Amino acid sequence: MAHGHAHAIEDLDAGPPRKRLSAVLAVIVTIITLLALAAMVALWPAAGDVPSDRNPLAGPGVTTVDAVVSSVEEFDCGSGGIGPDQLPTVDGNCAQVVAQTDAGPAEFTLDSARTQAGISEGDRIELIRFQPEGESEVSYEFLDFERSTPLLLLTLIFAVLAIVVARWRGLFALLGVGITLLALMRFVLPAILAGEPPLLVAVVGSTVIMIVLLYLAHGISIRTTAALFGTFFGIGFTAAVGAWATDWAHLTGIAGEDDRTLVATVPELNMGAVVAATMVIAGLGVLNDVTVTQASAVWEMRALRPTARAAELFASAMRIGRDHIASSVYTLVFAYAGASMTILLLISAYQRDLGQMATTEEIGQEIVRTLVGMIGFVLAVPMTTLCAVALAPPALDEEPQTGGQHRKRFVPSSDA
Repeated sequence: MAHGHAHAIEDLDAGPPRKRLSAVLAVIVTIITLLALAAMVALWPAAGDVPSDRNPLAGPGVTTVDAVVSSVEEFDCGSGGIGPDQLPTVDGNCAQVVAQTDAGPAEFTLDSARTQAGISEGDRIELIRFQPEGESEVSYEFLDFERSTPLLLLTLIFAVLAIVVARWRGLFALLGVGITLLALMRFVLPAILAGEPPLLVAVVGSTVIMIVLLYLAHGISIRTTAALFGTFFGIGFTAAVGAWATDWAHLTGIAGEDDRTLVATVPELNMGAVVAATMVIAGLGVLNDVTVTQASAVWEMRALRPTARAAELFASAMRIGRDHIASSVYTLVFAYAGASMTILLLISAYQRDLGQMATTEEIGQEIVRTLVGMIGFVLAVPMTTLCAVALAPPALDEEPQTGGQHRKRFVPSSDA
């Protein structure tokens, strides 16, 4: 008998046989999945509803070509001081560049900022080729450096390391990343561009993504289902608070040049609702992290303390959760600081008050997005812990046996 109990506690991914609970949870998750898929089908945009053929680099007579730099000659272009738009320009030389394309040599001029950033012979670049219809004259402009090789190699290195270290879980996690990108590119982004409610699209897409990712990466089990329920709470709460915060803080979604270009391209797009939708999408990573961690913590502590009651289990798991919250807050702050380093450096260079700059649309939008995401995942910690404690294998109770020995039995699940 003791051996059987030990085996049940050690194999906690399945836990003691609980077919009735597994069946009930399977029905609940299936219903949620079917509702989410039905909503996705209803929101799925028709091909003709998604704005297309508006790429400025794919207009009549405009193409992009690959090239290799063959020569760079700097010259004084009088750069420096204040430009016509009253913004400072980079002081330094411009450059006349010749590059080789499949169609022959291409010549173009680089401004002082790009020249000072650096360009050398042998660099692989992309150019914009202009040839108006009916004319033989061709002109070129610099578009960007060609980066497919380093990006591909870095991706390959990461994938190999993930599989070597995490094995099957790493492989399934990589597959999950592919599914996430597919859902975003094929459903979420096109649906928003087609005029569907951005926040609803984000919630539906996130729900489907997380159902697939959690079960794919962590296996089908009661423990994973507990993490999934905590994730559902986080998605819903973040969506509600995000919508409220966007309206309360008067976030219009027009923070930079790219936002203005998007509105000009898709005039009917509600940029404020897009901001709220990004709060849901942006919070998925840390939300998934904290819910899986809390569910796993409860299961592992049940294995270490088979006789612990629900209150003890919850208290112990929350101690882990509080540490996780603290470290995740630092992670989010550092991530934002790193991603916004250019803006922060500009604020320091202008010697502008950080408090004043924080209220601008560009920075305020990121602050609200980060804070809403943190509120969602902080509250997801106790909710996930409650779900995990309720669904974890029931506690063992020690009863005296003859001969002064004790045997362990499972307490009814209502006490778990």
